[in-house]
Amino acid sequence: MDTGTVAAFLAVDLLLVCTPGADWAYAISAGLRERSVVPAVAGLVAGYAGYTLLAVAGLVVIVASSGALLTALTVLGACYLIWLGWGVLARPAGPQAATEALADSRWQIAWKGVGTSGLNPKALLLYFSLFPQFIHPGAGWPVAVQSGLLGTLHMASCAVVYLGVGVLAGAVLKARPAAARVVTRTSGAMMIGIGALLLVERLAA
Repeated sequence: MDTGTVAAFLAVDLLLVCTPGADWAYAISAGLRERSVVPAVAGLVAGYAGYTLLAVAGLVVIVASSGALLTALTVLGACYLIWLGWGVLARPAGPQAATEALADSRWQIAWKGVGTSGLNPKALLLYFSLFPQFIHPGAGWPVAVQSGLLGTLHMASCAVVYLGVGVLAGAVLKARPAAARVVTRTSGAMMIGIGALLLVERLAA
């Protein structure tokens, strides 16, 4: 795998990672709650680690070739986003929400992150549609190694961007409770909107 291919992948990958979506919404929500950013981002990255293992094992190609399985995964992910968004709307960030968040263990926060990225339809697009365009069986590297490298680069990009988003959200908005509530409600509404749109598109297909 040559450096040009890796650079091209990173450019496209960073564009996707920097596009606000469900992962951003979860990182922002975590950033507005005490001690939640690191476990939340760790969970998000762990969710993508699962996809990377699937890619290395070659299962991504099998899943991508099954329309029924892709539909089921998309519907499941859409429903999870709606559920998660409703939870964010029910508990917008603020002093009370920060206190409540302390009752959640870091494992619980991390597991929600795993679910957010692991069931994120954007991950389906990335691993099932984008990866194959940058993997070349005749490039000299085994396909599994190429898949592992691309997956690792994606996880590193996610870790850096989402940590920055979460920390920045906390630093800027913690002292502005009203603005924090608006941002978290917007994040929750975004999750619900993305989930609903995906459901409509997939079920209407």
